[in-house]
Amino acid sequence: MTMRPNRPRRSVLYVPATNAKALAKIATLACDAVVIDLEDAVAPSQKIAAREAACRFITERGASTKEIVLRINALSSEWGRDDLRAAREASPDAVLLPKVDGPRDVLDADRLLDRGDTECWLWAMIETPRAMLNLGAIAELGRDNAARLACLVAGTNDLVKDTGVLATPDRRYLTPWLMQMVLAARAGGLDVLDGVSNDFRDLDAFGAECREGANMGFDGKTLIHPAQIDPANATFSPSPEAVAEAQAIRAAFALPENRDKGVISLDGKMVERLHLEQAERLLAKAGS
Repeated sequence: MTMRPNRPRRSVLYVPATNAKALAKIATLACDAVVIDLEDAVAPSQKIAAREAACRFITERGASTKEIVLRINALSSEWGRDDLRAAREASPDAVLLPKVDGPRDVLDADRLLDRGDTECWLWAMIETPRAMLNLGAIAELGRDNAARLACLVAGTNDLVKDTGVLATPDRRYLTPWLMQMVLAARAGGLDVLDGVSNDFRDLDAFGAECREGANMGFDGKTLIHPAQIDPANATFSPSPEAVAEAQAIRAAFALPENRDKGVISLDGKMVERLHLEQAERLLAKAGS
């Protein structure tokens, strides 16, 4: 695998593979990424037709900066392995693995993809109690590009269902788990996306969730409706001040006298190369 790219993932919209009208509109949407869904949004009787439609769309898509991700069925299901084999041929930008319980689920998918010629990355849904207990081991795979893992996705609806935790508007009982996801993602060098907001008509509540997610450190939010795209993009975009600071750090380390230094002084502050890495990541996501 090549080096994992830094990409903006402020707004990631789920689109059912069976919704031809929605698939046709993808190119016109301002979201950073689209997850074409073969799992929760597709009835068992439609699984094979949905797979064919999704792979046809991915194969025929034109040039675009939008990231295209395919959410397959769990590998333990009757459709999962055939979904992954089809993805290996269609070669989306990434495959989203649902119901990940531990690192073995990611490694099994990686081995299946290795049998083909694809640069497809893997995203992992964190939506089961076992995934939460194994979160550190899952995220550690992000430190090895060969494992393909690029992003963690909070599956808050399934966590609520499987644990019985109360889903309050302020997400007070989910917040500790969400923070653990952010911490694990940063330890593994991964992106991490906040879960969906179910009432797409209440954009005020959605905006509050976006601000909360951004403050917790999430890179973006998963969405269920196009109306949620603009608020997510606005909230998860780096501020002009943050972009200016990152540009200054990059420019300072690019000076001939600083190129071989690990630490420099900038505007009265000590700046290390780890800050340069953070700056480069922010600027890539800001398109600067």
